[in-house]
Amino acid sequence: MLNEDKRQTIHTLFNTGTPRKEIARLLKADIKTVRKILAGNVQRLLKPRSDKKDLDVELVSKVYLDCGGFMHRVHEILTEEHKINIGYSTLTQFIRAKGIGKTPETRHHRIEDVPGEEMQHDTSPYSKIKIGNKTVDIVCSVLYFRYSKMRYVRFYLNFNRFIMKCFLHEALTFFGYTARTCVIDNTNLAVLRGTGRDAVFNPEMKEFAKSYGFQWLAHEQGHANRKAGEERSFRTINSSFFPGRNFSDMKSLNAQAFNWATLKYARRPQSKTKLIPVELFEIEKPCLIKLPEYIMAPYREHNRLLDQYGFIALNANYYWVPKESARNVFVIEYTDSIKIFPKDKSNKALPSMQYPLPECDIRNQAFKPKGVNTNPYQPNNLKKTYHEEEQYIRNLGNICCDYLDFIKSGKCNIFCKPKFIRELYLLQKKMALSLFITVIERALKYHVVTIDGLKRISAYFMKRNMYDLPENLSDNDYQQRDTYKEGRFSNENEIQSLFNKGQQGEDSSDNG
Repeated sequence: MLNEDKRQTIHTLFNTGTPRKEIARLLKADIKTVRKILAGNVQRLLKPRSDKKDLDVELVSKVYLDCGGFMHRVHEILTEEHKINIGYSTLTQFIRAKGIGKTPETRHHRIEDVPGEEMQHDTSPYSKIKIGNKTVDIVCSVLYFRYSKMRYVRFYLNFNRFIMKCFLHEALTFFGYTARTCVIDNTNLAVLRGTGRDAVFNPEMKEFAKSYGFQWLAHEQGHANRKAGEERSFRTINSSFFPGRNFSDMKSLNAQAFNWATLKYARRPQSKTKLIPVELFEIEKPCLIKLPEYIMAPYREHNRLLDQYGFIALNANYYWVPKESARNVFVIEYTDSIKIFPKDKSNKALPSMQYPLPECDIRNQAFKPKGVNTNPYQPNNLKKTYHEEEQYIRNLGNICCDYLDFIKSGKCNIFCKPKFIRELYLLQKKMALSLFITVIERALKYHVVTIDGLKRISAYFMKRNMYDLPENLSDNDYQQRDTYKEGRFSNENEIQSLFNKGQQGEDSSDNG
């Protein structure tokens, strides 16, 4: 039905000479309606519907509230109990038109973006995320700078107060700056009691914030739009980060999230303002609070008991402690590592131990220092492998392969061939490659099968310079090489002592 303004427009256009069809096209009205209006038959067009129902708004609102908003039940009560003959579609249209059951829309208070004034933190759960071959539920933690729109994103399998402090420490030390206020919701991880303006923050979290130079601020309950930038970040992660990406483990997930949030997304112009967060952050830096050069990382203390295998349990993993330690062990857990402070049975401190913490999805794993035997029943004469040493020697040349084939054949009378191959590998590490090849060639010719015989042959060749020196030995800067610095404290007098012996018994060197 056309309103009064359109009717006046139709008459005005017609009086200016506009044809009826052109008027109907311009106003997107039916040509018959235009003709009736111009003919003066307005009263019939404005005639109200004779079957229109006039319902009591208060009655319908009360029934709607009692029924919890279920429309079919509201219709049954009105027709059966209150004897109101009304169609279901007519009732739903009436409820929508009167706005029954709707929360009135209110405009929110606008807060200006002041450089260096505010940052926001919140967490959001994401369910059924495929990581590797598993589908798990994870928690996303985001730190958001309100003015520059910079974000720091990290995912966890669970989230508690200690992880919250570790995340903020990691994010703020990455940026090197902090805002004066951190806006959060009324989470019990930071709020001790109360909500909004009446919130009383946990003393532990107040001391944590003080060391970085910011203060907590909890928004009013139900006013999540107070940190709308943070909430928008979670929506962007769900729509722009997860689709089309594969994650092998939690480490891969967090690495991709870091690259996406701080390296890629932060360098793209924002959709509305066309401003780039990285550039805004450089402008905001003078207004932010610069962090001190050193801030103590968050930590928590544990007391653990040694099990019968010599391990302590922490975060679903196991860590080895020396057998001299007493059963009670004191442990300090940091963001990415743990320190163990064992004591002997006389309460004397033993050397501390440090282990890097694995990713949060690694569980039920035992960690120990390299070379430690945790099996007390392992035999002392356990055979050691020699395949890596053998393969290394074979890669040096065909003459070495022929010599090893001779050693492993039945023609060679060696009691322990694996031990001989390992000692041959160590001997090669102590001499130049060209000298070693010459010695092996001589040993294969005269069937020398003892390490001492090989050493005497090397001393014989070294005395007479009967082998080709490599070209790189003429380089005078060998003392500046890392390999030389690494081995300059080792005892390498063994070849020289054999060289002196070779002067006394030259003839015996040829026969091995």
